[in-house]
Amino acid sequence: MRLFADVLLILGLLFILAGVLGVLRLPDFYTRLHAMGKCDTLGVTFVLLALAIYAGASLVTVKVLLISLVISLANPVATHALGRAAMKSGLAPWFDPKPKSGEVRKEN
Repeated sequence: MRLFADVLLILGLLFILAGVLGVLRLPDFYTRLHAMGKCDTLGVTFVLLALAIYAGASLVTVKVLLISLVISLANPVATHALGRAAMKSGLAPWFDPKPKSGEVRKEN
């Protein structure tokens, strides 16, 4: 069981690292929000599940699983609310001004 918890912990930390790299590398608010929202939810859930396995069958495990459930429900809602608020405030999404070779871009 400890090996499974170790794998979950490493996977969770890798997802969080991928989200951080996405925030650092992606060009605008919306793509950064998408990267961090997805990776953060899954990474924290994996880390908390690993901690629940480390704790064994106890009240601590129930509390950690409840925290994981709340984060899994609240994080996507918060991410959506942030994106919607940014769109309503007029923050425009980033578009690449130069199309890549072979790509056809329609002009309005």
